[in-house]
Amino acid sequence: MPAPLSIWVVSDGRAGIENQALGLAEAVQRLTPAEIATRHIRWRAPFDRLPSALKTRAMLDPASDAIAAPWPDLWIATGRAALPLSTRIKGWSGGKTFVVQTQDPRWANARYDMIVAPAHDGLSGDNVFEITGSPHRITPDRIARAAPAFADRIAPLPHPRVAVLVGGKSKAFDLTPAHAADLADRIAAAVRAAGGSLMLTFSRRTPEAARAAMTARLAEVPGWIWDGTGDNPLFAFLHFADHVLVTEDSANMAAEAASTGKPVHILPMIPLKPAGKFARLHDDLRSRGAARPFDGTLAAWTYEPLAETDRAAQAVLEAMRAR
Repeated sequence: MPAPLSIWVVSDGRAGIENQALGLAEAVQRLTPAEIATRHIRWRAPFDRLPSALKTRAMLDPASDAIAAPWPDLWIATGRAALPLSTRIKGWSGGKTFVVQTQDPRWANARYDMIVAPAHDGLSGDNVFEITGSPHRITPDRIARAAPAFADRIAPLPHPRVAVLVGGKSKAFDLTPAHAADLADRIAAAVRAAGGSLMLTFSRRTPEAARAAMTARLAEVPGWIWDGTGDNPLFAFLHFADHVLVTEDSANMAAEAASTGKPVHILPMIPLKPAGKFARLHDDLRSRGAARPFDGTLAAWTYEPLAETDRAAQAVLEAMRAR
């Protein structure tokens, strides 16, 4: 029996970054026996701002995980910090390691075996595999396994249960207190009209004033507004939800929500510049029947849940076999 595939997931350790590579690695593991190890790396302060081409392993912070032999069969990395290593690992491993970079590296793109990139980024190349959104860890099984821990709190809530995922200020969008209050009023009206309940979670980017405005306006709506204490109920919210409302500032949240097969309603934000890639993603999700702009109602519809991370994992294994 062949040995399990060895996979390294390489990033700077930030959860939002790491989960993309980890989600892809776990999808590969669902298709073939594999052992996954994470490698968190950071560069010593004097060298962190150097161009990727000038960085060497000797410049890594001692707190980083070891980047040394025995080398993995599959290297899945994400984020700028990993680029100097991703472009060199094939040489270090004598060609053994298959190198996958998620997102658009924006540097030395031809030097990776495969780039798994969001279609809305518009990246092209022989080694580019496009998917709707980014790789992620959301699967029906994972959210089902998360549900029992929160069932006592959520199961009594009336249907339709509406999960609301709120982002925040970014380069492209803003969430002012006034806009947050208006969104909250529209959400409250929709939930009350349907006789349902609310399950809301904020992101770390949600401005405190916007968070306070939404919490105050929605406090009397049946449901649960997670205050950030205790275990994160996001996966349970997705499992128990009949509808998912997502602010338009996060490509990841929208694509993850679309993997559930639940109707995804896109909540408008205040644009700070042309929507660009976000508009392209939402158009893609709309064309696949997954998402629609929030119109103040909770109309229901069905579609085939997106399984883009699984599709990318299959492509990675096929490319590895074809080498």
